[in-house]
Amino acid sequence: MEMIRLTQDDILQQDLERIAASEMINWEQFKNKSILVTGATGLIGSQMVQALILAGIQRNLGLTVLAAVRNEKKAEKMLGACLPYGLKIVTIDIMKPIVLADPVDYILHGASVTTSKDFVDHPAETILTALKGTEHLLELAREKKVQGMVYLSSMEAYGVVDPEHYVVRETDYGYIDPLQVRSSYSESKRMAEGLCGAYAHEYQVPVKIVRLAQTFGAGAPETENRVFVQFARSIMTGTDIVLHTDGSKAHCYCYTADAVLGLLTVLLKGTPGEAYNVSNESTFSSIREMAEMLVQNYPESGSKLVFDIPEDANKFGYAPTSRMLVNAEKLSGLGWKPEISLEGMFERLMASMRQMWKEFAHLEIE
Repeated sequence: MEMIRLTQDDILQQDLERIAASEMINWEQFKNKSILVTGATGLIGSQMVQALILAGIQRNLGLTVLAAVRNEKKAEKMLGACLPYGLKIVTIDIMKPIVLADPVDYILHGASVTTSKDFVDHPAETILTALKGTEHLLELAREKKVQGMVYLSSMEAYGVVDPEHYVVRETDYGYIDPLQVRSSYSESKRMAEGLCGAYAHEYQVPVKIVRLAQTFGAGAPETENRVFVQFARSIMTGTDIVLHTDGSKAHCYCYTADAVLGLLTVLLKGTPGEAYNVSNESTFSSIREMAEMLVQNYPESGSKLVFDIPEDANKFGYAPTSRMLVNAEKLSGLGWKPEISLEGMFERLMASMRQMWKEFAHLEIE
């Protein structure tokens, strides 16, 4: 079969092919089905759309993917290669009741406010996007009588856990101060999860919840500025990694392709009304340890780790300092297994950045 190329990013293309070839997923369940993906121009959403399209082509599934977006031109630029193969871009404002004539069999709801600074600068919008957006997607799922739905939550829904009991399973919860502005994100994720549970119980909507560890990998956009890209950029430009905290916050990560397979596993095998952690436990490390690992692994960069801690770090929107190992045994019991280590995540991220980002166009891929 001729290989269909959906991206100019070689690393991302490899990831999409791995997902489409994975035997973790019973792809036949998607035969002649329609899947709606919200947040389809985000890092996870876009790779979900591309992977579903590629699997549909390679496995002759007759699959239709509806990419729900706010900016149609951005979506066409990012996902245009998928349009001849069963992708339909639909412009939807999730803050309003959703009217959609197309049939929908499955929903992956990933649209959310995701920038830490926005949690602080626009906390009301952060909360309302989570609540109203999720309500409208749940109502759509109820109307369409979908076969499955996944809501993308976050490990931040756990709050700050007891440092002596830092291994966190789906039934463990820490403390969130709802009056702290930065809590707009974590508290709204909890509230949206509660709404999913209510719809599963009262209306039998087959919605499942995924609590994602911080996820990154190939395909990160040039506008991305989260800590993993800041660290990668420092290594690639030979500048120092600068921490604005003591770096003691410790948790798990997950490679994007592994996360996509986790979401699909929960969509098809998860129990409605229940939550599942998607996390690579082997990546557990503090921010400081992650920075030190990069400095050690890439000595040729000349980068060093330095600290510049401001008096008021809250303005940056950093999550509260915590130590939390997100346990993924429940999802592993459904047949899911992550493959990419933390070192591998950075290798693939930087290879992708070298190839696709203009500022690194002069660098060779190792």
